[in-house]
Amino acid sequence: MAVTEEKVEGLVFHPMDQFIIKPLFGGTHVHWYTPTNATLWMALAAAGIIALLVFGTRGRAIIPNRLQSIAELLYGMVRKMVEDVTGKDGLKYFPYVMTLFCFILFANFLALIPKSFSSTSHIAVTATLALLVFIGVTVLGFVKNGTHFLGLFWVKSAPMALRPVLAVIELISYFVRPVSHSIRLAGNVMAGHAVIKVFAAFAAVAAIAPVSILAITAMYGLEVLVALIQAYVFTILTCVYLKDALHPAH
Repeated sequence: MAVTEEKVEGLVFHPMDQFIIKPLFGGTHVHWYTPTNATLWMALAAAGIIALLVFGTRGRAIIPNRLQSIAELLYGMVRKMVEDVTGKDGLKYFPYVMTLFCFILFANFLALIPKSFSSTSHIAVTATLALLVFIGVTVLGFVKNGTHFLGLFWVKSAPMALRPVLAVIELISYFVRPVSHSIRLAGNVMAGHAVIKVFAAFAAVAAIAPVSILAITAMYGLEVLVALIQAYVFTILTCVYLKDALHPAH
């Protein structure tokens, strides 16, 4: 019996391949000390922050240049966010919140460069950021308020019969915070990049190439907004959790 081989032609694309972590200098195994594409783009995000906030504002001109204007805009926006949500007591933690916002913002925007790597699409990165916030505000809550921090879970405005039930719900909600905090960021970034990759694959088909290119352009514009919005959402939720640590009374 003759065996015939059929060559199947068509679109073959893997939109999730762009999220694979690979060693920078060859090889297939990734250890905890291996430089990877993820570490490279996180380092570039850190370098971009330093370039903007340190070197871009070094002159401190009365009439700022473009870099200084952008740095001052980011500084003023995040400072106002921290003060509005947490009150003046929270301003001493502004440097940490500012660092979080800038890292996520720069990582998100750098991921929009063709052939780049999206570090914030990985749950390992976003979960680390979320756990640092969760552990930090929990420790701060007990240091600042002692056992009164547990008042966060005791809803005094509710009827006494419902308070134990609400306390359990509040406790579960509290420990779910780092999960939702991290998945929201990683999920939104990953979904947007995957959709762009799918549209890009269809651009090779002549019949639908114009529609595909328009779709890519629209999605790219949307991803620019998502990059900013997700950095803002992560930061403002951090401020809300910080407020709960500083003022835990329900």
